Amino acid sequence: MLQKHVRAWTSRATRQLSTMASSATSNTPMEDAIRAKITEALKPTTLEIFNDSHKHAHHQPMVGSTSKETHFRLVITSDAFRSKMQPARHRIVYQLLESELAREGGIHALQLRTMTPEEELRRKEQELQKSTSSTAEAS
Repeated sequence: MLQKHVRAWTSRATRQLSTMASSATSNTPMEDAIRAKITEALKPTTLEIFNDSHKHAHHQPMVGSTSKETHFRLVITSDAFRSKMQPARHRIVYQLLESELAREGGIHALQLRTMTPEEELRRKEQELQKSTSSTAEAS
């Protein structure tokens, strides 16, 4: 039951974000490229993209870089990851983003959390149990 609600909410949120992104001129071309490639190839039920570039702008390798999109954290849930170990899942994503990783001023760092829908559901249930038990202990 919870899984059904999570999927429905994720689907609605994804459609809303896609509509918003396509209706405005983008200031985030790298993030848009990441979103487009992953969405097309993996059909994710969850895709969260965090641009952490501002946290690393002062690092030596970033000196002189004009790009504001170099460090990303991705959370991807997809059936395409079923029966694949984490290294294989990560290789899939790296292959999809090969040109963005190789490009001058492109992606410098990529942190990935890849899950199947079942793994995501288990994680959410565990988080819910932890928060419920923490609340009960505090009372």
